[in-house]
Amino acid sequence: MSPDTSSGARETGKPRILVVEDEDALAVAIGDELEAEGYEVTIVSDGVEAEKAGLARRHDLVLLDLMLPRKDGFAVCRSLRAAGVTTPIIALTARATEADKVLGLELGADDYVTKPYNPRELVARIRAALRRANQTPGAADVFDHGDLHVDFRRYEATRGGRPLSLTPTEFRLLASLVRHRGEVVPVDRLIEEAWGKDVFLTDRVVYTHINNLRGKVETDPAHPRLIAGVRGVGYRLDI
Repeated sequence: MSPDTSSGARETGKPRILVVEDEDALAVAIGDELEAEGYEVTIVSDGVEAEKAGLARRHDLVLLDLMLPRKDGFAVCRSLRAAGVTTPIIALTARATEADKVLGLELGADDYVTKPYNPRELVARIRAALRRANQTPGAADVFDHGDLHVDFRRYEATRGGRPLSLTPTEFRLLASLVRHRGEVVPVDRLIEEAWGKDVFLTDRVVYTHINNLRGKVETDPAHPRLIAGVRGVGYRLDI
């Protein structure tokens, strides 16, 4: 495991994971587990250093504890997403309440793992997040609607020429809706196409990500006209 001091780590060809955890023993245990799985691991122990490392965009995934000294993980996640950082973030939390999980997802985390964690589950979620991040969403190459322009191959989105900082998960959700435009896409189908098969998520998690997406692509997010919800079924792209 290495300190976050060099961008040369990419030369190894190994996926690079930033582990943000202030409990030394747990950080080392996670690092050892991930290195044994073939990942290159960097560990930082507080939110300020996590934000600095995340903004440098030298990692393929961030494993982020939510309860950190100096700056908590919620604030770190918010700052990274506000800065346009789209690196996948998995929140690691001992706070297992649904409200805390939803808040982390609302702020831009792609997934979460609850402490005490199962090492196999953690590795599986990391693999799934990295796999999703490297997949082309699979809709038409380009989607245009009014002044909204989305290039799915380049993972770029603009409204009126201004960049929109969509996360990889939001790109995949939008791609699924574009692929089935005019149809109601059931929540289960959205989960499969945006997160993958054999992934268990609640409807609330999907709603949170859809709401975040609306906040970026709708002209008036409080009164969405592009992404319609059908209660008890799913969502529909109205174009």
